[in-house]
Amino acid sequence: MIETQAPSTWYDTVMARFAFLTAPLRWIKEHPKTRRALFFGFFHLLGLLTSVDAILSVRTAQGAIGWAISLNTFPYVAVPAYWVFGRSNFEGYIVLRRKAEDELSEEERKLATDLLAMRPQAGEVPPPAILLERLAKMPATQGNHTELLIDGEATFRSIFESIAQAREYVLVQFYIIRDDGLGRRLKDALIERAKAGVPCYLVYDEIGSHGLTDSYLGDLKAAGVETHHFNTRKGDANRFQLNFRNHRKVVIVDGHTAFVGGHNVGDEYLGKDPKMGAWRDTHVKVQGPVVQCVQIAWVEDWKWATGSIPNLNWTPKPAPGGENGLAFCLPSGPADEFETCTLFFLHAIQSAKKRVWIASPYFVPDEQFTSALQLAALRGVDVRILLPEKADSNMVQLSSYTYLPVLEKAGVQVWRYTSGFLHEKAIIVDDYCGVGTANFDNRSFRLNFEITLLFSEPSVVKEAEAMFLNDFSKSTRATAADYTERPWWFRLAARTSWLMAPIQ
Repeated sequence: MIETQAPSTWYDTVMARFAFLTAPLRWIKEHPKTRRALFFGFFHLLGLLTSVDAILSVRTAQGAIGWAISLNTFPYVAVPAYWVFGRSNFEGYIVLRRKAEDELSEEERKLATDLLAMRPQAGEVPPPAILLERLAKMPATQGNHTELLIDGEATFRSIFESIAQAREYVLVQFYIIRDDGLGRRLKDALIERAKAGVPCYLVYDEIGSHGLTDSYLGDLKAAGVETHHFNTRKGDANRFQLNFRNHRKVVIVDGHTAFVGGHNVGDEYLGKDPKMGAWRDTHVKVQGPVVQCVQIAWVEDWKWATGSIPNLNWTPKPAPGGENGLAFCLPSGPADEFETCTLFFLHAIQSAKKRVWIASPYFVPDEQFTSALQLAALRGVDVRILLPEKADSNMVQLSSYTYLPVLEKAGVQVWRYTSGFLHEKAIIVDDYCGVGTANFDNRSFRLNFEITLLFSEPSVVKEAEAMFLNDFSKSTRATAADYTERPWWFRLAARTSWLMAPIQ
């Protein structure tokens, strides 16, 4: 009879009693080939299960096919990539303007009534506005005054002047805020108003403003400025998603003045970056009932970030001198019921009769947009695309070359701005124009929270036309030869970058 030594500790006792459970683990540890097989098998099973989710949830057939193949072929890379980049629906974000009638508060009902009272008569609303009203769940309004702000000096001079005059509150939202000269001017302006007893609120994108320092935020909070980041990873369904951005740039003062456009807060937006040089950008200052519509979009973002809604002015009033000023606010984002930004641009191009002029620093359209631009040009519409010659993204710049042959063949003109870096996001379609934050790429169409203001007031459209013509005069025409006559390695790099269009 063989005697066994009694276990000396409670741990040894437990391990001896449950040895049948740990034996498989010990066996796997002692057989490295089995470990590798189990590791690969686990990832392939995970890839298979994840591909089912991709097929059920990815919006486009091409995207679903691409993810399904990748997840089953290279699951070790594709599975983590899908968790981070795969989804295009933002979960949990509450769109206040889409609440059911019986869910509206008394204040919300009054705002809806007041805004509708400032909507033009049914026969006076342009057909594009009717579609946009259905997408945004907000009406086009008349009685607005619009001022086009060209480049950074004009934009921030006007913004800081308005903030200094604030008496009720200041609402601020930017994708990028830097702790540099311009950033500190914004900080000082908000601190001054907060110390004067004016409530100030700041929300910023956590990824776009990742370099914002603790001391910068600490100074704001110490002065009483309520400061929060827009956390796109908030909520269990968004935990691993790093692909969403809040790309909006908005300033609202007292509920009667709003600023929207392409500028972020950093010295480069004033042309002070020696690498990028002169910075070409556009903002708009608006007054009138459209400001309440912009404010609704800001409040939705603030509510996501904080769970609360501040006490604001919700009484829309016509702006002095804005009797004929028809304006519309189009917020868009991955929480929308439809792909709002996609549908707007598609409708704008497809409905154009005379012209479509688009300025965008990031031009990476998918096939449906390429076809829409071709069709517009083929039916005689003056289609012009204004892009930067100098780029801040090599991948986007390379991708843009691949479109030149197919666009030129249909008669679409592509121009490259050569007098600095072009960052504006503007559009003219026939007799209306728009300025906002949306680029002409998949990220803005499907993944970013964006906001665009549209105007049909003749004086505003004429001013936007003059702005475009001035930009074209500082640009050179891009041709198919810029791509087809380049070396093979350049064309390969461009096509490879183009394949990455969905996440650029």
